[in-house]
Amino acid sequence: MTTGQLARLLGVSPTTLRSWDRRYGLGPAVRADGRHRRWSPDDVAMMRKMCRLTATGVSPAEAARLAQRHAHRTDTAGAPGGATPLAARDDEDEAVACHARAGSGLPLGRVRLECRGLARAAVRMDGIEVQRRLREAMAAHGPALAWEEVMAPALRAVGRKWQSSGERYVEIEHLLSWHISATLRHRYVESAAHGDRRDLTPPLVLACPAGEYHTLPFEALAAVLADAGLTVLTLGGAVPPEALMSTVERVAPAAVALWSQTSPTADLRLARRVAAARWGVRGARSGSPVLLCGPGWRWRSPTDGSADLRQVKSLREAVRVLTERVC
Repeated sequence: MTTGQLARLLGVSPTTLRSWDRRYGLGPAVRADGRHRRWSPDDVAMMRKMCRLTATGVSPAEAARLAQRHAHRTDTAGAPGGATPLAARDDEDEAVACHARAGSGLPLGRVRLECRGLARAAVRMDGIEVQRRLREAMAAHGPALAWEEVMAPALRAVGRKWQSSGERYVEIEHLLSWHISATLRHRYVESAAHGDRRDLTPPLVLACPAGEYHTLPFEALAAVLADAGLTVLTLGGAVPPEALMSTVERVAPAAVALWSQTSPTADLRLARRVAAARWGVRGARSGSPVLLCGPGWRWRSPTDGSADLRQVKSLREAVRVLTERVC
């Protein structure tokens, strides 16, 4: 492919590619007529390696050395005594670890690097790398920290890029959102399968009011709650009011959490209706407290002194309140 095509594939500028060639010798192995650059599949693999390393904070000079070494090892992997790609991966991991140790020493220093690497992988439209980074972040930090410090900041970074460039980068945001959703849902399913409270306590119901399709924060909340061993019933986005009321009356949840990203979907009448629902035998009737989650509720006066309506402002506050309802 041409330099322009490679630059678009990697999410960097052609000037950056030319600079890496001039400074570190990271150019195409063959040039047509001695002048025109044409990047082979091996060249592309080497440049992907360079981008992955720099995205994690490794210096360009060190990243170039490892990328070239990886390319050489891949070429000789089939030869007797040749190194394998696995050895190159070990080199990469060691380089990233050395960079992290040499950094600020803050507990979240490495997490911030992971966020930046995730965003850059999305810009390169490298779905395999995006998913690898998300799996590693989830395994290393758990759903709460992975969402707050890696996933959500990466989404905001990509969103800012989209807003500053019209709709040019909408496909990047969609790619990243899809993979984040897949990772969170997978963690929820895995954790729910090992939950130990399913037969002992009523579920927690999570839902978005009609018209609300931004479900990622709620998927993160569901994963965190399931990780804590709680039973969670997630209805997803844009739940019609009657469907939500039917669910509440049928399962008698310990609590209901409603997420609204924007004020038009923050249906205060629905929230009050859910909070007012009662069930059980006469003399022992009970209801479900309602948590109002998300920035859409900030323009409302949701609680009005009601003990059954409570607005929470963060994932951790929502987890604490919902956990207290069950425990």
